Amino acid sequence: MSIEHVLAVVPVSDIDKANAWYEALFGRPADNNPMPVLVEWQVVPGGWVQVFVDQERAGSGLVNFAVDDLAKHIAEVRDRGLTPEGIEDVNKGVQLSAIHDPDGNVVTLIGNFRVEY
Repeated sequence: MSIEHVLAVVPVSDIDKANAWYEALFGRPADNNPMPVLVEWQVVPGGWVQVFVDQERAGSGLVNFAVDDLAKHIAEVRDRGLTPEGIEDVNKGVQLSAIHDPDGNVVTLIGNFRVEY
């Protein structure tokens, strides 16, 4: 088996509201809108975030993004109207900042992420 893509699915209740919010998060429009209830962004080669209408699961999603400069990314999303939480120091130099989308799904930005600790 050869996996070519990983797709993280974020369940939402309102695609228009979610699309606007995720456009602000990513700083750009969706890369694809394959159906009326789905928009998606390619965030790294082979890695996609799909925002999908699922009334029953809306608000239960968790997605993490390791970023190169946490403070810079927080400032950028604030400038685009979002309200990330403060930076939390966790373990071995790793830092986190969570942002909640309109449904309550949690997007966590991770600073100082490493593959091995």
